[in-house]
Amino acid sequence: MLGIIGGTGLYKLEGLVEERRVAEPTPFGNPSSPITIGKLGATQVAFLARHGLHHEYLPSEINYRANLFALKAAGATELLSVSAVGSLQREYPPGSLVLPNQFIDLTKGIRAPSFFGNGLVGHIATGQPTCARLESRVLAASDDVEIFSKKTYACVEGPRLGTAAETRMLTTLGGNIVGMTNLPEAFLAREAQLCYASLCIVTDYDSGAAEDGAATEVDAILAEYARSINKVQTILRALTAAEPAPAACACRTSLRAAVLTPDERLTAEQRAMMKVLRA
Repeated sequence: MLGIIGGTGLYKLEGLVEERRVAEPTPFGNPSSPITIGKLGATQVAFLARHGLHHEYLPSEINYRANLFALKAAGATELLSVSAVGSLQREYPPGSLVLPNQFIDLTKGIRAPSFFGNGLVGHIATGQPTCARLESRVLAASDDVEIFSKKTYACVEGPRLGTAAETRMLTTLGGNIVGMTNLPEAFLAREAQLCYASLCIVTDYDSGAAEDGAATEVDAILAEYARSINKVQTILRALTAAEPAPAACACRTSLRAAVLTPDERLTAEQRAMMKVLRA
């Protein structure tokens, strides 16, 4: 099953034939929205609105653990995230689509970063934090829609937009785009043994990246996102037109050697949680 997380402006999927909705709490609380399960093209999908159905959650208020756990419990085995980002460089103008394969984590510790803790110790490898196999399928589905791939996403806390000095800093660190929502989402996906890819819509030049150095107002950012979302919907329809053939992927075995705490030392609740994550 393909999980799809919709970001700003993507609260439902065009063409999704709904079969049921799942609105159950997780060990980490409630996800941002009920999960809609159904068929999109030939593919079984599970859709979740990251910011809530009415966009009521700031990036730092999103319950990332509940979102990822709920999608995994619903049967998702891979996950495509859709989100809005700012461009740090002139090469990626507003309206562009970017498929990052690296992340720089500049969040501030407000967000719960891991399923591990409280007597359960694990360390996942995130040198390559996204799924190359899923990314290749997204690129193949893009047809004549250009996607900039193999780029670096700098994740900041928000909710404010950055300063011109921060744009220069992020560029110096190697960032190509900046957003507020892909972390810890991508790392939790790896802990849940989910194949993960992120399709990002560039809505504006981040402060300082624009030619005149001016910041973009939020209404202009939302307008650009609305203009570009049709390209994402087109890619999603192509991606799901045929169900992919089963294939082995290292993402699906990421916990094999990551958990250090013996199972017999876990509580009943932790064992139940690990059963879902290892599925």
